[in-house]
Order: sequence, then structure tokens, then C-alpha cells
Amino acid sequence: QVQLVESGGGLVQPGGSLRISCVTSGITFSSYDMRWYRQAPGKEREFVARIDTSGESTYDSDSVKGRFTIARDNAKNTVYLQLNSLKFEDTAVYYCNAIQEPYSNYWGLGTQVTVSS
Repeated sequence: QVQLVESGGGLVQPGGSLRISCVTSGITFSSYDMRWYRQAPGKEREFVARIDTSGESTYDSDSVKGRFTIARDNAKNTVYLQLNSLKFEDTAVYYCNAIQEPYSNYWGLGTQVTVSS
């Protein structure tokens, strides 16, 4: 049974930081590209960042570039997203996604990040 479990979300003030995690099980983690997405209330889910299987190649969306950092630990079957310089508009449920082309695509249930003063 494949499971992706996000954690580490919470309430943070503007300008603050959080690190969210996604622990996986039931997959060969090191064979999967990992991605973070987010969905704000009333909006569509949007791509945030991705990291390749080795962790050497990453890509961030323009909206988070320079503020968020994706990383992975293949020994711990875990992907991380470090969120710095948080803004009100970063408030969303953050989801992790494991993908192995062409057929395997798994999602977690998400962790809430709320930026509020």
C-alpha cells in the first residue's frame, strides 16, 4: 500500500519560515521524481517545486523562486520543502506528489500552511 504523509504545516507570521515534510512508504522512493503542489481556497492546485530522483536537479515555480527550497533524503524516503520569507498568498494546503513516468502517480492528503499576522 502506497502512502505519502505530509507534516510540518501550521500557522506562521509573514516573513517567517516553516519546513514541511513528506514521508513515503510502499514505493521505491529513490526511483520517483518528487513534487510539491499547493491549493489555496477557491483556487486550482498549482505546481510549487520538483526534484529529480538523485536530488541533484530541482525546479521551482516563479512564485516561490528564491524563497522555497525542495530537498530529499533517499535513505529516509522523505522529501522536504523549506518555506522562507512567507507571504499571505502562500497560505494553502501543500501536497506532495510522487511520479514515475508513465503510469505511477501518487498523492498525499496535504498539510495546511497558514500565513497570518
